[in-house]
Amino acid sequence: MTKPPRKPSKPLLGEADALLRSRPRRRRDPAQPSLPLDPMPDRVEPCLALLKSKPPKGDDWVYEIKWDGYRLSVHVEPTRIRILTRGGHDWTDRFPAIKQAALWLPVGTAILDGEAVVLDERGKSDFGLLQQSLGGRGGKKSSSDAIFMAFDLLYFDGHDLTNSELDMRRRLLEDLVPAGEQGDIRLSEEIEADGDQLLASACEHGLEGVIAKRRDAPYRSGRLGDWLKIKCTQSEGFAIVGYEKSSASFGGIGRLLLAARKGDEFVYVGGVGTGFNQRSAAELREQMDKLIISKPAVDTGRKRNAVFIAPKLVAEIEYRAWTHDGKLRHASYKGLRDAADGATVYERA
Repeated sequence: MTKPPRKPSKPLLGEADALLRSRPRRRRDPAQPSLPLDPMPDRVEPCLALLKSKPPKGDDWVYEIKWDGYRLSVHVEPTRIRILTRGGHDWTDRFPAIKQAALWLPVGTAILDGEAVVLDERGKSDFGLLQQSLGGRGGKKSSSDAIFMAFDLLYFDGHDLTNSELDMRRRLLEDLVPAGEQGDIRLSEEIEADGDQLLASACEHGLEGVIAKRRDAPYRSGRLGDWLKIKCTQSEGFAIVGYEKSSASFGGIGRLLLAARKGDEFVYVGGVGTGFNQRSAAELREQMDKLIISKPAVDTGRKRNAVFIAPKLVAEIEYRAWTHDGKLRHASYKGLRDAADGATVYERA
């Protein structure tokens, strides 16, 4: 919350112990220029979190829970609401509940940065549930289940805040979206804690991980290290280059065949056969069967009952580690990433 003004040490008194009064207010000179306002940007490139293996040390950092959803910016403009994806696509109509909540915010103009999520029964964000609510990758459904977890404020009532330090932006955000409210726009609360202990607690509760932010940093677009992400498990996007058939599995998918980028080419990184349910597997199979090709895009080795597809679908894969020969270990399918969400394929060194 914003800090209350500091109280003077004693009352301001005149010579006769009477309260001092300010001068009578003068009428404003129409020729005097008004306080200039900053033009509202059409879009702000997002600040992205740099992946680190351990939380940073020191009082310069504050923490938040890492949410598993779609990065969005909510623009409250004089005549409309706009909801933009990380890639700049207008998805206002796909989040009607968030749009309505933005209309009710007590502000004339603002740009909020945050994440659209769908919470499971335990209150944990679930990317698969979010995708289902939107009709899957490439789907056109609107989601009334998604809520917006706001974690930054970039523009507020005519003023650009991107050059202000995080602490100031957060105080204004907490006035606009108070902590503890359970509407369709909620505050992603800051947590002041030891980073190692917080990460351990987040992992124990099955969360994605934590985000660390430098409290005195301005808002800088790109992945520059002002924000860090520390994950409980590894999670990246990989290109699907085919699948192995199985009559005993959902959608007839025994295992997805995956690839990472290496320079301008793809390299095979193994497969994944868990994480599907009946609905996600059926939607995935429908997407893959539109992309079937006769020869594999990468060398996958000898595979039985394999169907190869053009590497145009990006799957979000959670995994624990890499094998010595460059394959994913303990991998699990989480969903398809969308181009509008800035889908990228993992780069192998």
